[in-house]
Formats: sequence, structure tokens, C-alpha cells
Amino acid sequence: MLRRYIAEQPTSRLAIWARRTAVFSLIATILAIVIVRWGVLEFKPALATFGGALVFSIIALLLAFAAFVVIWRDGLIGIGYSLTAIGIGLALLAYPSYLAVAAYRLPWIYDITTDPIDPPRFEALARVRPRDANPVIYAGLSSAEQQRNAYPEIEPLEQEATPQASYDATLAVVTKRKWNIVARRPPERGREGRIEAVARTAIMGLREDVVIRVRADGQGSRIDVRSSSRYGSFDFGSNATRVRTLVDDIDDAIGRQKPEQPAAAPKKAKGPPAKASPAQPRNR
Repeated sequence: MLRRYIAEQPTSRLAIWARRTAVFSLIATILAIVIVRWGVLEFKPALATFGGALVFSIIALLLAFAAFVVIWRDGLIGIGYSLTAIGIGLALLAYPSYLAVAAYRLPWIYDITTDPIDPPRFEALARVRPRDANPVIYAGLSSAEQQRNAYPEIEPLEQEATPQASYDATLAVVTKRKWNIVARRPPERGREGRIEAVARTAIMGLREDVVIRVRADGQGSRIDVRSSSRYGSFDFGSNATRVRTLVDDIDDAIGRQKPEQPAAAPKKAKGPPAKASPAQPRNR
């Protein structure tokens, strides 16, 4: 019995290399994120790794589109390889593209505070920041003006609650967010309350420093927040978002607190019962 041999169509080499490049880009991106989150390397080498991964994702897209042309012209197979490369490439470039749009719309600043005139100072965090990080001193009036134009809703939180009650609510919110609290000090003996913590960005896990100040304000209290990126001169709006949501959460937490009851007045001590006077004889 004669057997018929059907020649298989060759696979496009461009499609194969497009998928290989896309997979390599995906692995390099995951590796860069792990490096930043675990602190295996310094920030700049890790960022360079991430940037190189994105470049390879662009190359994978170009190879995939070139493979489409070759497949259509020469009748080769490899559509699945090309589609896989396009899917991985677009997924990796989606978030950086969003950040690029944000960079065009937002001001070029990295330090946000509710009090630009007297911003809360980094004390404990100033001692643990790396030497190559951004300065801990606030950028000044130029940054304050850009912040006011871009984020006019960033304002101090004024409450009728006592400084201690505001501090307790603030500490509960920071603890719930699972930030790394570096230092804390409750308001007492006329001193302001302070909380210093390290937050992380959502994807890359970049460290951003936060300080919260609680001061007495008349019969109530005032809460000021400052959030600053350790690296880079642009934060893509992350610090403003953090300050805004933190202030809202603290406001809600204070509103849920039970009102403080005034101290009860001390009761007067009761004297010994008066003795009954002896009965007087009646005149008959």
C-alpha cells in the first residue's frame, strides 16, 4: 500500500524569535520587580534592568508584525507565535504607556505635603535614607506652587478631636495599611505627635517616605502629611494620591471614634449622720 507524505509547512523564523524575545522580556521584567522589592541591587541598576526589558518587548512587537508580513507573503505558519509575542509585549507596555501620559499631564515634582510653608520634617527617616536618594529638605516655593496648581485639594485636616484621639486614629490607619513604621511619638506635654513610615508603590514596590504630624489647634487638632519619593524627580502622582487617600481615611477613622466623655465631677464625701437630740420633757 502506497503512503502519501504531506510536507509540513515551515514555521516563520521571525515568529519564533518574536515569541522568544517576548518571553525573555517578561522574565526580565519579573526579575527587575523582584530585585526592587527585595533590595537585591541598588535602585539604578534595577531600573536599568526594567528599562532593558521594556526595550526587548518593543523588539518582540516589531518582530511579530514583520512575521505577519512574511507569513502572508510566503504562506508560512507561526500566527500563534506572533500573537503570543504581541500579547506579552502589549501587556508589558500598557502600564509604562499610562505613566508616560501621566508624566505629560502632571507636574515634575516628587514631594507632596499639606503644609508647604512649614512641612513636616523627616527625622528618623533622614537617618536611614541612602546617600544617593533625594534630599530630605522640602524643595521649596517652586514645588509648592506646582503642587497647588495640580492638586488644590491637598490641604491639612482640622478636627475637633483632641490631639491624642487624632493620633490614635492616624496610627490605626497607618497600621492597617501595613506600612513599615520607623518611628512614632504620641502628642504629650505640649509636643506634637509624629509618625514616620515607609510606603511602597503598587507594582515596582518603590520605597516612598511618609511623615504625619499631629498638633493641637485650639480646642481640637490639626493633622499634616508629607509623602516623598526616595528616587527620581517625578512621582507620576503617587505621592499626591497617597496623601489624599490617607487624609480621607484618617478623617473617617476619627469620625468613627466614640466621643470622649467629660470627666465626672468628684462626689462630695458624706458626713456622719446627725445624732438625734434627746427628747425634752413635756410640761404637763
